[in-house]
Amino acid sequence: MAKISPVAAKYIIHSTIFIEGVVDRPDVIGAIFGQTEGLLGNDLELRELQRSGRIGRIEVNVTTSSGKTQGEIIIPSSLDKTETAIVAAALEIIQRIGPCNAKIEVKRIEDVRTSKRQFVIERAKALLKELTETTLPDSQELADEVAQSVRMMEVVEYGRENLAAGPAIDESEEIILVEGRADVLNLLKHGFKNIIAFNGTSIPQTIKDLTRKKTVTLFVDGDRGGDLIIRELLSTADIDFVCKAPDGKEVEEITKKEVHKALRGRITAEQAKMELKIDNDGALKEEPVSLRQSLHRSSTIPSRNELRNNGGTNGTKVNTNQYPPRPLPPRQPQAQISGREKKLTPEEKKIFKETMDDLFGTRGACIFDPHLTVLGKVPLSELNTTLKSLNGGIHAIVLDGVVEQELAYLAEKLSITYVIGTGSKVKEAVKVNIITDELLV
Repeated sequence: MAKISPVAAKYIIHSTIFIEGVVDRPDVIGAIFGQTEGLLGNDLELRELQRSGRIGRIEVNVTTSSGKTQGEIIIPSSLDKTETAIVAAALEIIQRIGPCNAKIEVKRIEDVRTSKRQFVIERAKALLKELTETTLPDSQELADEVAQSVRMMEVVEYGRENLAAGPAIDESEEIILVEGRADVLNLLKHGFKNIIAFNGTSIPQTIKDLTRKKTVTLFVDGDRGGDLIIRELLSTADIDFVCKAPDGKEVEEITKKEVHKALRGRITAEQAKMELKIDNDGALKEEPVSLRQSLHRSSTIPSRNELRNNGGTNGTKVNTNQYPPRPLPPRQPQAQISGREKKLTPEEKKIFKETMDDLFGTRGACIFDPHLTVLGKVPLSELNTTLKSLNGGIHAIVLDGVVEQELAYLAEKLSITYVIGTGSKVKEAVKVNIITDELLV
């Protein structure tokens, strides 16, 4: 008898056998060949199929217990699936083996190729994982790694205090002031070279000297510690602009996009003092109101096409003069528009005039209650939202900007008496006194 090669087998027939008596393995094999002979025709004769190698060696495993025999029959096949199914079904016609009654039941036909295919898939996964872990990185990964190492090497020690800084501090007219070495490394990674750290809240003399000679943007973390640093540096150094990382984030961990967004939203030192309610010595003038943290707002200035893309490997210096402070609104003489015809009292005129002068150039607004107490100061971009959240109890608004029609409608809805601005674009009459600063003289 020929033995079919395991490699050539496509299917394996698995069947069980139950015999009511004691028989041996040769008896079972003989019954299979004898009782299927001539049943399926010459093409599917088991002896011929086995002789030609299309049916493999028939394996019979039986055990005897309590006068009965049971076990399994395994037949490998290289026939197609239809012929294999016919041969499998033919086994179940065997009802006697020797003098004993028998029953054969085909449990399943196993597709050997499926098992092999699954083995191939699992092995391929293991090989791919090994290849990924041990192979060399691609060209972009290599470039990024080299660029990162170069930027790390670009950190220099500056001044007598050996402060961590970028290589372009001396040649730059504008510099970015950050808290620590990790902040310097992160900004270097994103292409900024005109940066220097002041290392803590005790301001080194080198920093004080630099702030007198250069335009300085203070860049701090987006937490309360950042506010404390702003207060300290505004009172001890000549800071020009202030910006903060997003809420709850540190400068050392923010992305390139977040860096550019924060720098576009920088504000002047004077506006920072007003919004944090501190005097020139860094002391609180009054308890800050909890309206909004304007230093964390998104910039209202649109992105400029001329902003350079400096986050690559060229290491080009990025200057903060890409991010000019917010433009001042034009002063527009305009007559008073009034819906209630209520005149300002001398006290109101004095307070509103002083407030307008303080707000000049800040793009901010002050909100007053009927007792002429300041409820809060907010940027113009958040004024409408803040008014809606207060929902009443407002006597007047003084803003460093032009009064728009939308603001006039909102003021009328909230029963606000006065809206004072640098000009007015209100075309439709409203029941609110709209006053331009020329009328406060």
